[in-house]
Amino acid sequence: MATLTLGSTIGFSHSSSSSDISAYCIPSSTTRFCFSSIILSPLKLQKRTSRRRARALIAVKMAAQAFQEVLPPALTSVSEPPPIFDGTTRLYISYTCPYAQRVWITRNCKGLQNKIQLVPINLQDRPSWYKEKVYPPNKVPALEHNNEVKGESLDLIKYIDSNFEGPSLFPDEPGKREFAEELINYVNSFTGSVVSSFKGDGNEADVAFDYIESALSKYGDGPFFLGQFSLVDIAYAPFIERFRPFLLEVKTYDITAGRPKLAAWIEEMNKIKGYQQTRRDPQEHVDSYKKRFLSRL
Repeated sequence: MATLTLGSTIGFSHSSSSSDISAYCIPSSTTRFCFSSIILSPLKLQKRTSRRRARALIAVKMAAQAFQEVLPPALTSVSEPPPIFDGTTRLYISYTCPYAQRVWITRNCKGLQNKIQLVPINLQDRPSWYKEKVYPPNKVPALEHNNEVKGESLDLIKYIDSNFEGPSLFPDEPGKREFAEELINYVNSFTGSVVSSFKGDGNEADVAFDYIESALSKYGDGPFFLGQFSLVDIAYAPFIERFRPFLLEVKTYDITAGRPKLAAWIEEMNKIKGYQQTRRDPQEHVDSYKKRFLSRL
């Protein structure tokens, strides 16, 4: 059975919250009113929810669009290392790695393109200095910050959200925070189940994607897992981006068939600028997965 640790060995790697710029808050009023005036009609509640959702999306979009980035070429075995531990914050990634893509998306959606420097690594021809001087596990992603290097993608997306400026990508509401942690804890099981289905009849994929459809149905204040865009969406997006075209071509399996919430989620995710900047051609994913998984069957 394929596992996530398998992915890690070929270059993948499997948290206090800062305040946002009113992405999840409704400005309070200084007007005094009687008790009856605070009982909102369903229409007013719907309008208020819509305004909150709009502000959240606007904050993320503004952060992502604030900096137009020219992506540097990937470093190889003959490339010189950057001036490590010189005070610059660096994010070491691979353009093709879904784990690294999570952290890259988080950086973009926080508007940190000019605060966190991208250092792409060619995983097929990686420089020796990366393991020797930067990150001994020799995997991506890794974040160089405050004279330390940290790894593990799910830890890094939380770390960046909590320790850097920009719109908050984690909810304040206790119920949503609890559900967010549940979904983040499930993501490795989700990816493992789908990968296992590559050499089976797809039953494991059905269960995994049905869980996603159910999770996306929990909140009605937006199309994302928590209603509003969050780290949970970032945790899942790189893998669903790869699974969808691969399963459609190889298994003739449409992950959105009978799952309208998932279809809507994919459509809305594709509108997020900070995510768009990280996406690859779907056919590249298909070819890569064919080479990686089908050759072992």
